[in-house]
Parts: sequence; C-alpha cells; structure tokens
Amino acid sequence: MKKGELVFIPFPGVGHIVSSIEMAKHLAAQDHRLSISILIIKMPGFDPPNKSHMQSLLGSITANSIKFIELPEAHTVDSTSSTPIQFIDSFLENLKPHVRNAVQNLTDSFSSEPDSPTLAGFVIDMICTAMIDVAEEFRVPSYMFFTSGAGFLRLISHLETLSTDQNKDITEYKVEPDAELVVPGFVNPVPAKVIPDVLLNKVSCPLILSHHRNMRKTKGFLVNTFVELESAMIDSLTKDNLIPPIYPVGPIINPNSNQGQKETNIVTWLDSQPPSSVVFLCFGSRGSFSGEQVKEIAMGLERSGVRFLWSLRKQPQKGQSTKPEDYADFNEVLPEGFLDRTAEIGKVIGWAPQVTVLAHSSVGGFVSHCGWNSILESLWYGVPMATWPLYAEQQINAFKLVKEFRLAVEIKLDYRRGFNISGDVVIVKAEEIEVGIRKVMEPNNDIRKRVKEMSEKSRKTLMEGGSSYSSLCRFINDVIHNIP
Repeated sequence: MKKGELVFIPFPGVGHIVSSIEMAKHLAAQDHRLSISILIIKMPGFDPPNKSHMQSLLGSITANSIKFIELPEAHTVDSTSSTPIQFIDSFLENLKPHVRNAVQNLTDSFSSEPDSPTLAGFVIDMICTAMIDVAEEFRVPSYMFFTSGAGFLRLISHLETLSTDQNKDITEYKVEPDAELVVPGFVNPVPAKVIPDVLLNKVSCPLILSHHRNMRKTKGFLVNTFVELESAMIDSLTKDNLIPPIYPVGPIINPNSNQGQKETNIVTWLDSQPPSSVVFLCFGSRGSFSGEQVKEIAMGLERSGVRFLWSLRKQPQKGQSTKPEDYADFNEVLPEGFLDRTAEIGKVIGWAPQVTVLAHSSVGGFVSHCGWNSILESLWYGVPMATWPLYAEQQINAFKLVKEFRLAVEIKLDYRRGFNISGDVVIVKAEEIEVGIRKVMEPNNDIRKRVKEMSEKSRKTLMEGGSSYSSLCRFINDVIHNIP
C-alpha cells in the first residue's frame, strides 16, 4: 500500500498558517496513507504562531501524521528599498536553498521499509509560487492551496488574460474607478474600485500576475471555498483550459478555541445579553483606524442604540510593527463620556477571540473587514455581516457578499485603509455606520434568513457525501495515483 508525504509551504501570515494546519488535518483524517510536514517560514514583519500553539491546533486524531519543520531565516533583502511584494518575492527566492535542504533531510529520513512514506508532492501557498521550482527538482507534483475564495481567483485570472492577450495595463483602472469589468463567473459587472491594491500598483501588479502564471504549472488548486457558496465562479474556473483542476474543499476553519482569561471575561459578558442582540465589530489581526475614524464609529454605535462588542486596536507607529496594539486606556481615543454612556449596552475590548464570539448565541451581526477566513467563520455560525474591507482582496470579497451572494449589507465596498482608489483620505461617517448596523441587526430580514441557510450548507458540505468531502477524496486519489 502506497504511503505519501506531502510538504506544505504556507505563507507566514497567521491566517495562512492556521488555514494550512486545518487543511492538513482534513487530509490526514480522511486518508491514513497521507502524512504531512508543514514548513514554517520566519519572515521579518510576520510572526507565525509559536510551536506550542500550532501543536495545540492539531488535535489528537491527526497529531501523529503532521509535523512542523522550522526553516532557518533566509538572507534578507533591504525592505526599505522595495515594495512589500518585491521584498516578499526576493525573500522567498533566497529561501529556496533552505526549503531544498529541509525536504532533502526529510526524504533521507524515510527508510526502505515497506510502510515508509514516499515524497508525494508540495502543497504551496498562493504567495509562495517560487517553491514550484523546488518541487520540480525533487520530481514531484506541486499543488496550490488558495486560501481565499474562487471569486478572487477568477478575477486575477481574468485580469491576467486581459494583460497578456489584450495588452491591457491593469494599473490604469486606478484612474478609471467608475469602469466596470465583465468577469466570467460573476453575475454583476465588477467595478474597478474593488480591484485589490496590489493590482493597481505599477510595481506589484506584474509580480502578482506572474504568480498567477506560475500557479498554472501546478497539478491542481485546493480552494478554501465550497460549491454551494461560489458555484458559478467554480464552474467558470473548471471550464477554463488554462487553469489546473479545481478542488473546492472549504470551509477550512478551526471551530475550536482555547479559552484564556480574556476570553472568559468576554464570554461572561456575552452570556448576560439577550439572544442575537449584540453586533460584533472586529477588523482582523491587522485592522485599525485613525482617531478621527474611531470617533465616527463610536457615534454611529451610540446613535444606533444596538448592543455591541467592539474590538478596538491602536494603529501601529510608522516605521515600527505592522500589527495594531491594544490601547492602555480607551478614553485616549473615544469621545468623552462614551464608555459611561454605553456601559449598559456595550463593551469595548482589545484583541478578540473571534470564533468564540461568532459562535455565541447573543451575537446577531458582524461588522467585518471581510478577510476570507472571517467570512467563512461568520457563515459557519450563521451571523450576517456588514462589510467594511481594508486591504488585500477584501474589497472584492465584500462585493461578492453584498452584490453576488446577498449574504451581507454594505457599510463600504471600496474602503482601503482610510483612502479611496485615487488616494484621497476617506472617513466613513457616523450616519453610514449607524444605517449599516441597524440593517444588519434587523431580526427578520432576507439576509439573515439566507445566511442561516448557507450556514447549514457550509456544514453539510464537509460531511461524507458533501461536495467538499467528495472534492477532497478526488484530490487524495490524484495524490496517491501520482506517487512515484
């Protein structure tokens, strides 16, 4: 009986690593012939979870089948003289020898015993396409783990085609914010103003499009989505001859969390609130706002009269960490008297245990930055969203939720870390925030009903016979079939 070892290479962002661990768990649990080594990259500006935390995510069922290999730090390029995407590309290029050595050591450790595994392939993060070359050196297939949705993949693919076949300069959409694109798999025209920042930048756009061309060298795409959510987009990708086989295997999320002291205090407060009465505001691990914007959010919340749990983080200082920090005292940024006036109905916190909060019965709405993991978690727990994207592909995610799927209400679709597409500073006013919060908290609106239905579908799709379960079986069969 063939046994295969897959090498996972996730990008070092927390969301990417946690998704990869969950993906590995699904594979190892579904077929005991597979074992997995996850390579952990140390990159300046990105803090991967510590090893004990990653080990705790494995659970007892698959712990013996999955191991972590920490790579040495690569020679770093000067980040001050390059854009973030240039820095990441150069860093990963310099990391190749370390990946090569790690995989060589791994294969050398396999014995000649009949039940020893054989290197079966690489599963590479969508940002780490440089490692396809290393897989080719070992003469094994590589597969892409696409940690966002099929709609974003479809958009990049379409823009790459426009660039290559029609010689279109994609970055020109920056000065054409009212332009609309007809994208295969989308029902509605896609406005240029929701194209991700990196594709509107003269330096980073060609690099991102070249990543996409590299992805096509893989033997398949594992996409963290499910047919019931993105059927038209998945169908369009499947019919595209330039794109390798698509395996929709989501929602890949970690529904379990370890409760610490901070969590206990938050859960105690939520326990005292009526069912579906609390709106949760949380903007991801890198989400923060200026003092002026924080005051508008506070006014919008206060005017809405809705019960709220607000994860409020301080903007990082320029030139220091890219991650927001917790405030020592919320009064330094909130309107005077806000905490006293809202003490009966609201709670302001720093870091938030997002999954624990979304799973709580008192939470009835989620003001979200629309990161893909957050969207899948919100749908899993049946909590309707109000969209407020910040960066990366969050604008196109918000557009899909509001316009394509009708699973969210709009606060904004095209907000970008305080700017609009042309670079002008944007402040979302209290009135817009109030309207969005009231809408998402309506008890019997269509969106709430649709989200509840999608919640049930998201859980069934992973069960035996479900579409994602079947897709994962197809992928495993392909991996086993291709073992040398």
